[in-house]
Amino acid sequence: MKVSVVIVNYNVRYFLQLCLDSVTKALKNVDGEIIVVDNVSKDSSCQMVKDLFPEVILIENTENVGFSKANNQGVALATGEYVLILNPDTVVGEDLFVEMLVFADEQSNLGALGVRLVDGTGSFLPESKRGLPRPKTSFKRIIGLESGGYYSNYLTKDGVGKVEVLVGAFMLLKKERYLEVGGFDEDYFMYGEDIDLSYQLTKYGYTNYYYGKSTVIHYKGESTRKDIKYLKHFHGAMNIFYKKNFKNTGLDYLFMKAGIKFLFLIKYLKLSNIPIVIKNTTKILFIGKTDISINLQLKKDIIKVQPQELIKLEEYIREYEIEEIWFEEGVLSYQEIINQIGTHKFAEVLFKILPNNANFLIGSNTADGRGEVIFLN
Repeated sequence: MKVSVVIVNYNVRYFLQLCLDSVTKALKNVDGEIIVVDNVSKDSSCQMVKDLFPEVILIENTENVGFSKANNQGVALATGEYVLILNPDTVVGEDLFVEMLVFADEQSNLGALGVRLVDGTGSFLPESKRGLPRPKTSFKRIIGLESGGYYSNYLTKDGVGKVEVLVGAFMLLKKERYLEVGGFDEDYFMYGEDIDLSYQLTKYGYTNYYYGKSTVIHYKGESTRKDIKYLKHFHGAMNIFYKKNFKNTGLDYLFMKAGIKFLFLIKYLKLSNIPIVIKNTTKILFIGKTDISINLQLKKDIIKVQPQELIKLEEYIREYEIEEIWFEEGVLSYQEIINQIGTHKFAEVLFKILPNNANFLIGSNTADGRGEVIFLN
């Protein structure tokens, strides 16, 4: 088998369904398998997988073991030459594996491989390609002196090249190398484990790559909501990383420890009382064939256009003062939808996807906010 896709899920049932649908279609011409590890979701995630994706290997944990251990569980069962660590709140294009695996096979010393990630608004996520957060680099970024070195800005968004650190939302690597370096360190419950794995791969002499020619949607806010709980996890993870990988002496380390505490306090004060604001949109442009205007509970002004009219999309957005665009998958491929979101993100409109044969639309309006699910009759 060529590739095993490992997805750790926790209470994101509808995002998981969208993800699995896109991955299944991307694996159509590739010898692959999908493994979902569920960390005791309280929604209907597991039943959905059993009902809609019976071919998926499902591991139902009896306790929430965290992101690192759950991924290690999935990789242990994988039979593919490659494993793809993938977040459940992602959408991939149909050509993803064909493109990625050709590039991966060409790299004799491949560590991990990442892609260009964009959020639900189409905005590029800079953590797609990062430098190693060494104490001095991170401290300077924390206090605002400079950010150079924290992100791999020497590579363009659509570039291809070597990077030090990739994000755990999407990491492709050979299973044997994942196991060789010990996989994800299970001391990390959530956050930081991707930085650590990237670093371990380079310490073993392998090279991590960023492949910006492929784009994947990551509804980042759904899995990494910037709240107090996130902040505590991230603060703890960075302490583990520096304690494990850097000497506990020297000014750099002391500055980093002080910087982490300082950043924690500042972010804590900012996040303590932040309300979640959901923008109420009424003017919708729907690209699809389904008659959704009969869904009276939507209470929205829906303008329906056919796929062949995509060339006029910018014109429609201006003329009808469109606030949100809904794409029907099946009428458009996932790859076409991803391309359209990337093309029209400058219009300041929001986006939702209607998966094929589904009764809901799904998307995310901000990088940090929770995703939105709109149910249809």
